[in-house]
Amino acid sequence: MQSFCHAGYVPEAGRPRSGVRGRLLAAGLVLGAGLVLGSAAPVAAEVAGPATLCQVADPRLAELSGLVAVADGVLAMNDGGEELAVHLLDSACQVVDTHAAPVDPYDPEDMAVGADGTVWLADTGDNNATRATVALLALRPDGTTGIFRLTYPDGPHDAEALLLAPDGTPYVVTKEVLGASGVYSPSAALVDGGTVALAKVAGVNMTLTGTPGGPVGRAGQLLVTGGAVSADGRHLALRTYTDAYVWPLAGSDVVGALSADPVTIPLPDSPQGEAISFAADGASLLVASEGSPSDLTQIPLDAALVTAAPAAPASAVPGFTDLTRSGLSPWTSALLAASVATVVVWISRKFRRRP
Repeated sequence: MQSFCHAGYVPEAGRPRSGVRGRLLAAGLVLGAGLVLGSAAPVAAEVAGPATLCQVADPRLAELSGLVAVADGVLAMNDGGEELAVHLLDSACQVVDTHAAPVDPYDPEDMAVGADGTVWLADTGDNNATRATVALLALRPDGTTGIFRLTYPDGPHDAEALLLAPDGTPYVVTKEVLGASGVYSPSAALVDGGTVALAKVAGVNMTLTGTPGGPVGRAGQLLVTGGAVSADGRHLALRTYTDAYVWPLAGSDVVGALSADPVTIPLPDSPQGEAISFAADGASLLVASEGSPSDLTQIPLDAALVTAAPAAPASAVPGFTDLTRSGLSPWTSALLAASVATVVVWISRKFRRRP
C-alpha cells in the first residue's frame, strides 16, 4: 500500500510512524441507494425522537470527531493521534475493521466519502491559527493515498467541518467564536502532493439557540464542529456543539443551499459534540461526541424537520454582548465581552489536544 509519506509530502507535524495496516472493506466504502446502518439498527420510521443506537467505547476513538454511514456500518475517525486511521463500526459500535497510514497528522477534524468510495479526511484543525497550509487526505479503495494541500486567501483559520458535494467538490467551513463562519473551496483542481489556493465562496451564520451542551457554555452554540452531505444528495448539514442546521440541496449547489434559511435541530446534550453524518438512507442524522463512552444517536429528519423552528435570519449575527447579557453600560459590557471572548478561546484550546 502506498503511504501518505510519498514523494512531495512532508508531514506538517511529527514524523512518519509505523502503524496498524488494516484492510478497507470495499463494500463499506461504496455508497448507494440501498445502504442501511447495519442490520440491527432501527429504521427512522420506528423512532419517534432521538434514540441511542449504541455506545462507542473503543479507546482508539476517545476523541471521535468524524462519522460517515456506509454499507457495513459507520466509518469513524479520531481527532488527532499518532497515526491517521479510519475505523469501521458495526451496529453495536464495535470496531470491526481499521485502515491506518503511518503518519502523524497535524489535526484531522472531519471526514466524507466520495461517490467512488474514496474516504476524504479534513486535516484542517488550527486552534492557534498558525498553519501555513491545511490538507485534504485521501484514502482510496485501491489502497493508495493522497495529500492535497490548501491555503486560505485571508490568513489561517481553525476549521472542523468538511462538506463534499455530490460532484466531488470539497468545502471547508471554519469555526468562528462569533458564529460567522466562512465557507471555502479550492480555486483550481486539487494537486496530489501540491498546494492549491482556497477561495471564500460563502458565509454561514450560526445563532444562539439556547440548547445546552458542549465544553464552552453558550459560545458552543456558535462554533461549527462538523458537516455532512447526505448520500442521496438531497440535504447538507452543519453542526455546532449543541445543534444541527439542515439545508435542502439541489444538485451540487452547496453555495446556493447555504444562502437559504436552514432548519435548526437541537441535539442531545453531550460533552463535546463534533461528529455528524446522515444515515445511509438519508432519513435521519447520526451524531456523536468526544469522550468515552460516546453515544451514537439517531435523529429522524422527518420528525425534526416538521417540529423544529427555522433558524434566525442570516443577518442576525450575534456579537460579544449576546454572550454577556447584563444590562450594564455599553462600555462595561464591552469590557466584560472582551474578557469572555478571551476565556472562551482559551478554554476551547484547552479542550483540543494537540498532536
